[in-house]
Amino acid sequence: MSNTAESLLRNWIVEQAPEQATWVDGSLDALAQGAPDRDLYIFLGYAPRKLGKADLNLTDDDLADANAAKPGWSPKGWSIDGAARVLALLTATSNRPFAERFKDLRRTSDVSEMIALYRGLPLYPDPETMDFEVGEGLRSNIRAVFEAIAHHNPFPRDNFDEHRWNHMILKALFVGSTLAPIVGLRDRANPELARILVDYAQERWAAGRPVTDELWISVRPFKDDPAIADQLSEAVGKGYLNKEVLL
Repeated sequence: MSNTAESLLRNWIVEQAPEQATWVDGSLDALAQGAPDRDLYIFLGYAPRKLGKADLNLTDDDLADANAAKPGWSPKGWSIDGAARVLALLTATSNRPFAERFKDLRRTSDVSEMIALYRGLPLYPDPETMDFEVGEGLRSNIRAVFEAIAHHNPFPRDNFDEHRWNHMILKALFVGSTLAPIVGLRDRANPELARILVDYAQERWAAGRPVTDELWISVRPFKDDPAIADQLSEAVGKGYLNKEVLL
């Protein structure tokens, strides 16, 4: 039987902090049995003090297990306390809708806590109820919070409509975030995004500013689209664009 995300997180945390295994297991078992939200908040607050803030020690096999549990999920770069926070949210049972509890936590979180909360998106229940909360994260002016949603996270690929997906890609460019870590970057390419990106590139060229080669990943499948083919040809002719990046 394959591992679940919850069992993987729990094993990794206990293996890395064995001296806190009793506290972790006891706290999580109580949350699973319906402990009040106050106990959840206490666990979340104590996690960095009890477990530290070091990165999870993950092997290639661990990352493969993560992808098997949830296609596209990669906890590489997660901190141990961040992993514990996500695990606690997954474990705690409550009569309140998940999105309501998430909202309460987001509103009182510092940056590191918010990053952990958003990294857990692909694992949470009822993803269709998280629309507003995800929008708040995407609008954040803190790049690390935005990247907690955009990078190494299959939630946008699996749940965003075309408009929100395209907006996320464009914002990534505006805030100087790389595109390669976005899960589904090639699969979610679409003609409207290609047109938006070509217009963005033209504005950059006109201002004498560079354009990242990553931008063309989402344009290549539509390079012959009549709506953008002439613009690309003109850019090549003016020396703005090396046509090799479109191959």
